[in-house]
Order: sequence, then structure tokens, then C-alpha cells
Amino acid sequence: MMGRWGSTAIQIWKDMFYGFGFFWLIIRESFRLNTQRGVGWKVVVMQILFTGVNALAIILLISLSLGAVIIFEGAKLFSLGQNSLLYTILITIITRELGPLLTAFIVMARSGVAIATELSNMVISQEIEAYMAVGINPISYLVVPRFIGVTISVMALTLLFSTAGLAGAWFVVQFVQPLPAGEYFTNLLTHLSLTDLTASLVKSLAFGMIIAVVSSYHGFQANQSSTEVPVLVIKAVGRGFSLLIIVNIIITLVYLL
Repeated sequence: MMGRWGSTAIQIWKDMFYGFGFFWLIIRESFRLNTQRGVGWKVVVMQILFTGVNALAIILLISLSLGAVIIFEGAKLFSLGQNSLLYTILITIITRELGPLLTAFIVMARSGVAIATELSNMVISQEIEAYMAVGINPISYLVVPRFIGVTISVMALTLLFSTAGLAGAWFVVQFVQPLPAGEYFTNLLTHLSLTDLTASLVKSLAFGMIIAVVSSYHGFQANQSSTEVPVLVIKAVGRGFSLLIIVNIIITLVYLL
């Protein structure tokens, strides 16, 4: 048993160091994005289209639903005259906490799976070796555009999630206690602090990078068999979700201190 635990611990440390090295390569190559004939940026645009634009419907649905649930559950606060507390709850849950995390979960489940599957299939079909044979860096050509596209998409979707969630809450509050739009959004902006916006921005940036790096890292772990693909995809999703939760807790604690 001790031997298994030791082997597992060693493997975890190896994965961590290799992962950090992989992340450093992506950051370095991001400043050298191949712009010849616009190839690199075309991939970035296509990744934004798939990750961001195609996910708009599900993001809007979940954000509106979350805002509606919070208003329904907090309806008693209106009758008790604790309107300001409800604004604080809305901002804390939608803008600073659940908004960025739920957005990241959705992107990981969609784009993370797609990236890991695509790259692992390319490794198995020896396309990566073909790129290297003609002098093309697979990190720069394949990973960096997806890294930039996913990160930008997560940040934009998080902003959209917060906006739609808060706007949806106002729509629902009309059925609980009619409230002028001007009064609602003025009070909302009054309770919205720079810390809330910064925390949401930092989380979305970190989450986007985590999704792209974890998905690409596991995609390149494939060897020669197509049966490895679903296993690697499951690992990517599991580790991606775990890292997102851990980083979310760390950033939240930093802003609470």
C-alpha cells in the first residue's frame, strides 16, 4: 500500500512539473504567434466562434435561471425591508462566485473536451510528427491559438453571464415587487465594488488558461491507440474541474483577506 501511495505521489509531482513546463511553453509561444498569412489568428477567431459564440444560448439560459432563483428565494428580504442585502447577494453569487465558475464548467465540458479529443486524434494519426518534420512547432501552431481563443471567450462569456444574470433578476423581481429599472440598476451599481469586478476578471482569466492548458496537455498524452482518446478526455475533464474549483477557492480567499 505504501508503495502504491509513493508511486502515485511521484506521478503527481511529475505531472505537475511537466504541466508547469507545458504552460511556460504556451506563454512563451503566445508572444510569437505565427501571423504569416494570418493563419494563427484565423484559428484564434474560429476558436472564439466555437467556444464563445456557440455557447451563448446555454450561458444566457443558465444565467437568467440563476438570477431568477436568487430573486425567488430572496423575496422575503423585500417584505422585511432588506433590499440592500439582496443586491449584495446578487452581486456576490452571480458576479464574483458562481458566474465565473459555472461559465468555466460549461466551457470545459464543451471546448475542453473538443480540444483534448482533437489533439489526441492528431497525435494518434501522426499529424503532430508531420508538423515537426516540416519545421512547424505544434505548440505555436496548434495550442497557442486555442489557448488565446478559449481565454478570451471565457472572459467574454463571464461578463455576459453576470450582465444577463443581473438583468434577468430585475425581470423576475417585477413579479415579486415591481421596481423601476432605474432604481434597480442604480442600487445595483452602488453595491457593485471594484473588488467584485476585479475578482470576476481574475477568475475568468485564470479559468480560461486552465481549460486550454489542461485540455491540450492531456490531448498530447495519447500514444498510438484510439482507445486512449476517451480515457484522456475523461482525465482532462476531471482534472480541469478539480483545478477550477481549487483556483476559485484560492482567489476567493485572497480577496477576502
